[in-house]
Amino acid sequence: MKELNYGQVRAMLLRAADEIIQSKDLLTEIDSQIGDGDHGIGMERGMKKAKETLLSMETGENVYDLFQAMGKTMLMSMGGASGVIFGTLFLGGARNKPASATLDTAGMAALMSDSLAQIKERGKAQVGDKTMVDALEPAVEQMNALAPQGDWVEMMAQAAQAAQAGMEATKQYQAKYGRAKSLMERAIGHQDAGATSTWILLRAMADYVQSL
Repeated sequence: MKELNYGQVRAMLLRAADEIIQSKDLLTEIDSQIGDGDHGIGMERGMKKAKETLLSMETGENVYDLFQAMGKTMLMSMGGASGVIFGTLFLGGARNKPASATLDTAGMAALMSDSLAQIKERGKAQVGDKTMVDALEPAVEQMNALAPQGDWVEMMAQAAQAAQAGMEATKQYQAKYGRAKSLMERAIGHQDAGATSTWILLRAMADYVQSL
């Protein structure tokens, strides 16, 4: 499968939203260990609103409109750093892309690469700082490596695996941002909630394309 049409992209994003909503308690538990304990609540709120927006966009001619609408909705409904970062994940890379009725692997890799660059520019986080970048950057690297093959299933499966490995690696790091920063070495042993959300999103997308 080399391309997803508008309906398939919409369904993939809805699947991602549903997975986050269902993972609220897990994300809240993870965040309560070293953070403010509100990550799951914020992500659920943002994804419920994003889901409403996507459900209202049943027909369309530009797949990038779906990503932009999802990102804008999250940005407006979540607030705080998570709203900015996860809103940018969907909105940043889709903005200013030429309209297209379909999305191929190269398009997805380019979108996520641009989003990653904007997230790093906004938050200044790098791999090893115990943030969602630890999961997103290796996933994007896999997308860029595999996009030329044109196989959605393989690309997203490898991206999700890379995100999971990046998420697991956050347990080894001290945090450089957020409330966990003040814990210093006491944050070691706990995984980052944002990295966990990133993995859940990419795993959901991978599961969706696998089901086609």
